[in-house]
Amino acid sequence: MEWSRSDVLSLARLSCTTCGGEGARRENKGKIIPCPCVLRAIFRACYARFRVCVRKEKYMSRVSFEHFGGKERRMMWGRKDEEYAADFHLVSQRVLDAFHYRIFSCHFLLGADWKLCCRRLRMDRGCFFHAVYRVQETLGRVFYELEPYALYPPRDYFCTRIVAPPRAATLVSRPGPPSCTQPVWR
Repeated sequence: MEWSRSDVLSLARLSCTTCGGEGARRENKGKIIPCPCVLRAIFRACYARFRVCVRKEKYMSRVSFEHFGGKERRMMWGRKDEEYAADFHLVSQRVLDAFHYRIFSCHFLLGADWKLCCRRLRMDRGCFFHAVYRVQETLGRVFYELEPYALYPPRDYFCTRIVAPPRAATLVSRPGPPSCTQPVWR
């Protein structure tokens, strides 16, 4: 997926010293290179939705009936909350190396604060936060550029289209003055 100027501008932090609130560090031959603050904002949005999906009671999970285009026009049932949580976790596991995945699982999945993570991973505070920022930037880029179904924005992931079977159209005329009678399709 290509980065657009409006995407990076809307996600940029106004107080960012790298981009100055513009969202792009520079453009390379017409391609926009997003600032790390934009990538971290994308990760935070996806992580917030992940936490909502994980904390939701299972009896509240919504089952959706989705249409998949193509020659066969298949329909499929799915649980979007569980699918999003699984995709978030599996994509993170595939993309991150062993060291960064340990930080990700300790801090983001298990919810440990920085003191506990530093003690458990035997690292100092500065190195821990640099690694956390690197994890957020890496996953933010991957969540945005993931094909064919990106995890960002989460609302697009959860949007479903239910297609009703085609009905036969009936022609009904509206009552009114004779000059204004127009057929209406229902």
